[in-house]
Formats: sequence, C-alpha cells, structure tokens
Amino acid sequence: MEQKFANPGPLGLAGFGMTTILLNIHNAGFFPVSAMIMAMGIFYGGIAQVIAGILEYKRGNTFGTLAFISYGFFWITLVATWMLPKFGLAEATPTGYMGWFLAAWGLFSIFMTLGTLKSSKVLIFVFVTLDILFILLALRDWTGSALVGRIAGWEGLVCGAAALYLGMAEMLEEKHGVKILPF
Repeated sequence: MEQKFANPGPLGLAGFGMTTILLNIHNAGFFPVSAMIMAMGIFYGGIAQVIAGILEYKRGNTFGTLAFISYGFFWITLVATWMLPKFGLAEATPTGYMGWFLAAWGLFSIFMTLGTLKSSKVLIFVFVTLDILFILLALRDWTGSALVGRIAGWEGLVCGAAALYLGMAEMLEEKHGVKILPF
C-alpha cells in the first residue's frame, strides 16, 4: 500500500507569507525591526520553510523543494546579517551592499517566477509581487530613499498576504475536498 504524505505547500506558504507580512509592516514604517520579526525569520519563515522544502523533495516536487528551502534560508541569512555584527562575529553590512544581496535574490526570484507560469494565478501573483518587492528593496538600499522603502513595505504586504491566502486556500481544499477559495 502506497503511503500518502500531507501537502507541505501550505506550511511553506504560511511561513513565507506571515513572515513577509511582519517584515513589511516594518518596511512600511509602522514599527522597528525587533525580536518578534527576527524570531519569525528564523523559525517560521526560515526553519518551517526549510522543513516544507525537504517534504516537497520527498514528494518529488523540484520547484517546491528549491523555493521553500531557498527562501527559508533567505530568512535565516537575513536575520544573520542583522545579528552577526551584534555578537561581534562580523562587520555590519553597508546599506548599499544589502542592495546587492536583495538584487541577487530578486534575480533568483525572477527565474523562479518562470517556473510558476503553468501554475495557479495566485502563485504567479505571489512570485511577480516578490520580484517587484526585491527590486524595490534593492533600489531603497542603493538610493537611501525612505519613500521607496515605504512603497516596498506596502507592496510586500500584498505579496505576503497573497502567499498566506494561497496556503490557506490549498489547505482548505485538501481538508474539505472542494475548492473553497479560488486560486
């Protein structure tokens, strides 16, 4: 008898979506980065997504494996760039250099977006808004523009909400056996 595995996609999407929402509430200017955002980045955006990616591997989903493990480690790496200097383990990264970090992730995301083109409209939307988010954040860091940073924050809220929505839509469909939320 073949063993049935749960769909790890909703876990990965929820971890990505909720962490993205919280960080972008900061980027939109509502509150500073705090332990709450860093903890979400390490544990739910980071470790939970890596676990989801490993489970996607078990299911044979190359795209899900690459996406969840990569973005999970993005969150862990981002938090490390904030924390390593505080522990005296590395120099703080200059803002302009962070722009290159974000641009590299933007390039990666654009390639990942190409992998979504035969997927659901909401997944395509998540990745297109993620591409835009990384571009805006890189531009913010290169130019020092607070306005671009606030725009990125609002755009990131849309991206994170779309990812959370998709995760919940997939979970509800699986749980109830019928599509409850369109995706």
